[in-house]
Order: sequence, then structure tokens, then C-alpha cells
Amino acid sequence: MYLKDIEAIRLDDDQLFELKKLVAEGEGLQLEFKRKASYPEKIVRELVAFANTEGGTLLVGVDDDKTIPGVKYPEEESYSIQQALQSCKPKLIFHESILAISDNRFVVRYDVPQSEKRPHFIKQENTLECFVREADKSIKASREMQEIVKRSKKKKDVRFMYGEYERQLMQYLHTSSTITLTDFCSLTKLNRFKASRKLILLVLANVLKITATEKGDVYSRY
Repeated sequence: MYLKDIEAIRLDDDQLFELKKLVAEGEGLQLEFKRKASYPEKIVRELVAFANTEGGTLLVGVDDDKTIPGVKYPEEESYSIQQALQSCKPKLIFHESILAISDNRFVVRYDVPQSEKRPHFIKQENTLECFVREADKSIKASREMQEIVKRSKKKKDVRFMYGEYERQLMQYLHTSSTITLTDFCSLTKLNRFKASRKLILLVLANVLKITATEKGDVYSRY
């Protein structure tokens, strides 16, 4: 079920001060600004990415340049976003609040914790899409990333065999800062499935770090 808690809409100097302080930090791993909810499906992507990563806050009524023009009709913004949230599988838990910045302008705030039910997906027609947060961007998650997000919920040691393929990988990363799944396949002559399994285990064992990019995942040593 949704956790919906819309606070009373009123001008509060302390809340306004805290909002300005938060906005001054700028967008990042756990903070996203949206001028309006013109494209609510894009806002849902950000919320899903927060839930799948480390949680975060999204502010509607704030521009990328850190100005706070607000929105005039916060209830309409809220309604369109919550309608779009119906596409999430499983459903997101979030906290929604509406903050007054003047007598007729408001900011709609969404706080999303890191989810215990991750990974979350967005259902679009006949497909399910998953997103994760990397720096100040929400990026479509690969199958490997989805598996890592899912298995990272379990707090237990991960065992793996350090063999010839792992040795080749570490040697490669000694001279190159990153490697992709395709590069690892070429290096070891493993098929994509086996290479993928090895990289996933090494990430879960905290030997490698995975970074999602718009061109695909890259792996690096911790």
C-alpha cells in the first residue's frame, strides 16, 4: 500500500528555511528537482531509482538552477504523479508533503526510502523497466544491475572461487581503470551468461564496484 501523508498547506518560516537549505545543495545521488509534473512518468522513474538505490528526495516546483518558482496548484501535480505511480511493481512506499513558499505558490515534496522490496519496476505497455540512481541521473538498470539490487538486500557473506578468470580480470584492472561485461567476455572467452555471473558475484562480495551509465555498466576495483 502507499504511505500517503500530505501535510497541511501553510506558510512556515522554518520549513521554508530548511527547503532553501536543501535546494542549495543541488541535485545529486539523493536529490532531484522538477519544475512541474508535466511528464509524471519521468518523475516516477526518479522515485523508482531512489527506491532501488539509497533512497532520496524529489521536489516539484524547483528548477535545475536552484530557483524555487513553486507550483500554483499542488493538488493537481500530486494527483498526476500518484496516478502514474500506479504503474510501479511492486508499489512504492513514499512520504508526500506540500510546502507553501508564498500565499499562492507551493512545492510538492516526495521522500522515498531505500526499499526492502527492491528492485521496483515501471510497467509500460507489455514491458517492465527498472531504474537506479547514479550521481544526479536515473539510469535504466541492466539485468546484472537488477540482480545486484535484488541480492544486495540479503546481508550475508558472498563466496566466490578466485581462479584463472578472476586473475585475468584483476590483471586487466591493474592497467585499466574499468571493464565492461563485453570486454570481460573478450578477455576470458567466457560466454555472456558465465561472465555475467562472475561479475555479479564479485560486486556482491565487494571486490568490484558497478557503475551504471547511459552506455552500459562499467566495473572497477574498490
